[in-house]
Amino acid sequence: MSDTLCDRTPADAAAEDDRPVRYATANRAQIELRPTDLEALLPPGHAARLVWRLVEGLDLTAFYAAIKAREGGAGRTPIDPKILLALWLYATIDGVGSARALDRLCGAHDAYRWLCGGVSVNYHTLSDFRVQQQAALDDLLTQSITVLLHRGVVTLARVAHDGTRVRASAGVGSFRRETSLRDCQAAARRQVARTARQQDGEALSREAAAQARAARDREACVDEALRQLPEVQAMKDRSTKPGQRPREARASTTDPDARIMKLADGGYRPAYNVQFATDMASRVIVGVTATNQPSDQGAFVPMLGQLRRRTGRVPSSAVVDAGVNTNDTVTIAAAEGVTMYAPVPARKGVTDATARCAGDSDAVAGWRQRMATTEAKAVYRHRGAVAEWVNADARTHRTLNRIGVRGLSKVHTWALWIALAHNLMRTMQIVPHLMT
Repeated sequence: MSDTLCDRTPADAAAEDDRPVRYATANRAQIELRPTDLEALLPPGHAARLVWRLVEGLDLTAFYAAIKAREGGAGRTPIDPKILLALWLYATIDGVGSARALDRLCGAHDAYRWLCGGVSVNYHTLSDFRVQQQAALDDLLTQSITVLLHRGVVTLARVAHDGTRVRASAGVGSFRRETSLRDCQAAARRQVARTARQQDGEALSREAAAQARAARDREACVDEALRQLPEVQAMKDRSTKPGQRPREARASTTDPDARIMKLADGGYRPAYNVQFATDMASRVIVGVTATNQPSDQGAFVPMLGQLRRRTGRVPSSAVVDAGVNTNDTVTIAAAEGVTMYAPVPARKGVTDATARCAGDSDAVAGWRQRMATTEAKAVYRHRGAVAEWVNADARTHRTLNRIGVRGLSKVHTWALWIALAHNLMRTMQIVPHLMT
């Protein structure tokens, strides 16, 4: 029979006191299975719900046409493009530009988990989807603008056009002259040949396959840099003033499309020039392009063609800064029926900058006189509140402070994501009833 409390001796109590104490502590390595209702994770009206509603209303035929998997056929079932599209739109709104960061959020953040809807994603799929859908994204931007035009939100009565230089994903040290590029090309080809010999007769390990792929990519980049070198040299020759020593061209071995540009802080770094055209009444982006030209001059003429393609018409007037405007731009825009508002640059030895010059077309002479009026000056003063605001918003909140991809085509796709996210936010703010 076990001892009772009354039979316990002081020696028994002392023995019990010597035993280790017992308590419940945290064990965060254990796996817990908890029932989760994804629909209850987000309140009504949450931004993620609005993003999903917008995506459901878009024509995604181009995205689904690219899917090769068919019912009853072999192959892995791909992720619904609506999920990937909604994830990247919401991530861009949220200021997330990394596929790895988005992958982590899909497992840890309620809004991203809700958008996934129980579908597993990985950063490879997310990264590929972001850069491989340029034509389809361009069509989505056209769709969004068309809907807002039909609703009367976008009027195209006046647009503001401006460019912003964005840091490229390449280092200054990757820019080499032709002699150095030839050496890099020879070294890259030796590396490709060496990895090819390793592959003969046996399957490569995962690490070796990655090294072989990296060697081929580097060879392709160096070849492309050499191909673009004459174009870079021609651009340098055009910018060289008489009497100056010619500068030897350099191209990047990691991002051949990038160019050295002067950025807002005064420094010279690899960059791209992203151009936005914005409807001034609604502040909705109606045109997007990306170039590797440091200057904005002449960029508005191609933008006019893009606006006509997207909307079937051109704006009644346009507001641009002096860096975008040229006499040819004014003449071409006037022929299209577009009234230009841009500052008239001062001319050496001329007191009245608005006076007609020899060689001026009627459109240029009219622009000079127009910009002398109080009304035109008042119109131009609103440019900064639209064009500069869009650029600042894209840099601060939409991942445009630095491009995370390489190549002009991928940079253009990155800019399209930013434009779509920006227009989605403007739609939520201007016409929230369309989102409910």
